[in-house]
Amino acid sequence: MKGIRTILFFFFLCGVSRQFHAQQKIGVVLSGGGATGLVHIGVLKALEENNIPIDYICGTSAGALVGSMYACGWSPKEMEAYATSPSFQMMTTGTIPSGRRYLYRESDPDASMLNLPFRPDSLLTTSIPMNVIRPRFLDLEMLRIMGATGALIGKDFNQLLVPFRCVASDVIHKKSVVFESGNLNAAVRASMTYPLYINPIKIDDIIYFDGGLYNNFPVNVLYNEFNPDFIIGSNVADNASIPDEHNFIGLLDHMTRTPTDYSLPCTQGILIQAKSNVGTFDFSKVQQAIDSGYFETMRLMDSLKKTISVRADSALLNQRRAALKCHIDSKLISEINISFHENKSSSYVSNSLMKSRTQQALTWEQFENRYYRLYASQQIDYIYPTFTENADSSFDLDLYVRKSPPFRLEVGGHLSSRPINTGFLGLTYRRMGRSAMILHAESYFGKFYGSVKGEAMIDFPSVFPLSASTYFVMNRWDYFRSFATFFEDVKPSFLVQNEMYFGLKLKHPILNNSKGVLDVRWFNLEDDYYQTQNFLSIDTTDETHLKGSLISYEMTDNSLNRKQFASEGHFFTMKIKYLTALETTVPGSTALFDSTVNKQHDWLNLNIEGQYYFLTKPHLHLGAHAKAMFNSQSLFSNYTASLLSMPTLNVIPDLETYFFKEYRSPQFIALGANLVVPIFKGLEYRFDAYYYQPFITLQQFNDGSIKYSKPFKGSTWLASTSFLYHTPFGPIRATLNYFPLQAIPLNFQVSFGYVLFNERAVR
Repeated sequence: MKGIRTILFFFFLCGVSRQFHAQQKIGVVLSGGGATGLVHIGVLKALEENNIPIDYICGTSAGALVGSMYACGWSPKEMEAYATSPSFQMMTTGTIPSGRRYLYRESDPDASMLNLPFRPDSLLTTSIPMNVIRPRFLDLEMLRIMGATGALIGKDFNQLLVPFRCVASDVIHKKSVVFESGNLNAAVRASMTYPLYINPIKIDDIIYFDGGLYNNFPVNVLYNEFNPDFIIGSNVADNASIPDEHNFIGLLDHMTRTPTDYSLPCTQGILIQAKSNVGTFDFSKVQQAIDSGYFETMRLMDSLKKTISVRADSALLNQRRAALKCHIDSKLISEINISFHENKSSSYVSNSLMKSRTQQALTWEQFENRYYRLYASQQIDYIYPTFTENADSSFDLDLYVRKSPPFRLEVGGHLSSRPINTGFLGLTYRRMGRSAMILHAESYFGKFYGSVKGEAMIDFPSVFPLSASTYFVMNRWDYFRSFATFFEDVKPSFLVQNEMYFGLKLKHPILNNSKGVLDVRWFNLEDDYYQTQNFLSIDTTDETHLKGSLISYEMTDNSLNRKQFASEGHFFTMKIKYLTALETTVPGSTALFDSTVNKQHDWLNLNIEGQYYFLTKPHLHLGAHAKAMFNSQSLFSNYTASLLSMPTLNVIPDLETYFFKEYRSPQFIALGANLVVPIFKGLEYRFDAYYYQPFITLQQFNDGSIKYSKPFKGSTWLASTSFLYHTPFGPIRATLNYFPLQAIPLNFQVSFGYVLFNERAVR
């Protein structure tokens, strides 16, 4: 009965003639629609340019985001500038600013393509991902742009620039919920939580999803909450058509959604339905969506002005905006309160965020740094921040923290038309208490490359953290002569390298994107090889054993956007190491000498490499890449053993899968250029070209003796061109490589996955 009375009262008021136009109150309702919902910015822009007042605003999903920003004092022009900025794109894609990666806590890159976190007691239910994007940047930006303002007005949405309401869906009780107070950023985040795109959040122990599931055009909320005299509705959505019985996604959508009435219930209103070809997740067309909303509203402006007699005072509106806006950079965070999922506390989190003894409060910049550093921990799955204002105008920060499942399974590898196919499996155990601990095991398997690795690491939390790890690695490289494509047989192995090493690492951060690593390692290597290409099945290989130790220190700074085939960002590394080892070479049947050789080697190695994409336009990315190697290593007992011990050029991934003596030298420099042309989302054309200049090269004479050549002999170059499609799991590519000094200089391959391997022992 109450609902019937409300509807009758609504229609009665809609039919009443308004005699006092000066008292007209205008309400705006904004539908959901994902990227299409940015049409609403254009609608508000047109209304404000024509001084159409807005007294109340209400929205769902994308409409809640746009409406809340307006209610927080953002002008439509400011909203347009933000929506077309890189920051907004990062919000929609789940990426973070390049300077906030916190390289120190990232794992070394490997060939994994799929990561599945799980708990042993609930393997299936906890391993299915609940989100496509990880909302680290999204949640922090919403705290910055609306959470602070919401705290300043006492969490009462009526105290904003215009009173505001948004709706979210309580999926447990299957009902729509109206937010009129509380943490503004949390309410809007709940309203725009599209299922399986962004993970749901809890507010007062209730799980919320996108408001559009049950009410995608909350005109009833606008009227019941504010009773406006005139309603302006902006709608970009529609009820989905009945799907085919075999359309799983369509059927699932119908099962989870309630149809919405997108009409206005009386004549005292106008419905704006801008048309655009912007898809729900097509955030690359933000400007197009905004423009379509603006032009459609301007087309109806004469009708609006005839119906709405009052006009907004733009000067007064700007004064109110200036008074409401919160400059978060000038605020201090006096306390941090941490709550955990399932009430599991951890001093690791508080120690990572703690203030020094002499520091009374955190600035926004300090918190932002520590937020991303904490989020980079493998043991952290999710963090959600909210603000509460104190009497002294500082903020208390409330953090909801959910730990990652203790186990993570990694699957990946590299599938190629060349005979270098490699699989990858990894298993990680993660624990967090006073410190963070990781136990990790992985294996690569294939004819060309095989490896096993085990590692244990402890991360000690503080404002300036430090981690220690111990590791064990076994590598096997099996080179065989072939440029085969698809199903061509390969020739027998002519070179097999076996490596076994273990060691200790100390790792520390330098800046957010950079880290330092001190490594002490003991190794035992064995190279089996023939001294001629014309060997027989009855021939035996030469064997060179190298046993010793090394100590190294490496500094790395990395902001590249991908672990392989990057198209923007920068990379720099410098590594110096001292090695001492004993060589033992046992000759085989193809050897030129028949006596066993024992020889001591002590040498220094300095490796410097840098890559920088200095031009990143929408349709063109240009970068430069350089690598220099300086090595004081003495010669080994024979030509092949010496060649195997030398550093190799690996500026393109496929070079790791060939054994080319032309790209091996103890000292060299390589200079290259990288051209990337994005074609459409995910697909790009890539061209890489390098000039290679060795300082000295190795020469062998007819009597088997060896020595270094004169300086700067043996220069050459190489090139690689590819079409790549970056899937959520890994790159699919068609590549043509050119190595001019080979008998077959051109080689073509089609592949899927990453050409990444475990670190070599010394080379």
